Amino acid sequence: MRYVLRNGEPGGLTRVLLIESGARAILNKTIPLLRQRWGEAVQLDLVTCYGGAPETLPDNAEIFRVNAYPGKDGRKRLYRELAARRYAVAGLICSGESIMTKWKWSIALRVPAKVFAINENGDYFWLDRAHVSTIFQFARVRSGLAGAGAVRTIGRLLLFPFTLAFLILYATIVHGRRKWRQIFHTHS
Repeated sequence: MRYVLRNGEPGGLTRVLLIESGARAILNKTIPLLRQRWGEAVQLDLVTCYGGAPETLPDNAEIFRVNAYPGKDGRKRLYRELAARRYAVAGLICSGESIMTKWKWSIALRVPAKVFAINENGDYFWLDRAHVSTIFQFARVRSGLAGAGAVRTIGRLLLFPFTLAFLILYATIVHGRRKWRQIFHTHS
């Protein structure tokens, strides 16, 4: 990840990496917006776990399928291939779906590109210091700590230690009683 401390988008874009870590419909909405913003000459490439390609993805796009890179060595090879392509920017779908979550963040950290997050509406924002408040608000919504669900989520977090302690105590008593019966009923 590059240019986290710099505001705005980098100039002179020639290559963009899109990481399809959400519903395909999101990229189908977003790609035309990106083409309109950056022009038709910008090369769009895709990392995906799906078969086929998004309808709006240009024909000349390079598609990297994560299932073609199995195991730790495969992942390292994918990271090297992507880094060698020198992408100026990389876009991640952050839609609340748990699709390729580990892959997208691993790629974002290992590919030297400025990163932008795409939400389920097809809108995007840069992951840089100018958008810190947007990033925190986005994270609060995704973690359930915003809106009406915040009280419920905070309540669950506060009750978790007590619930865990109760379950451990219950399991200890039940298993202890069973062991007690085994010891004293077999010797009777």
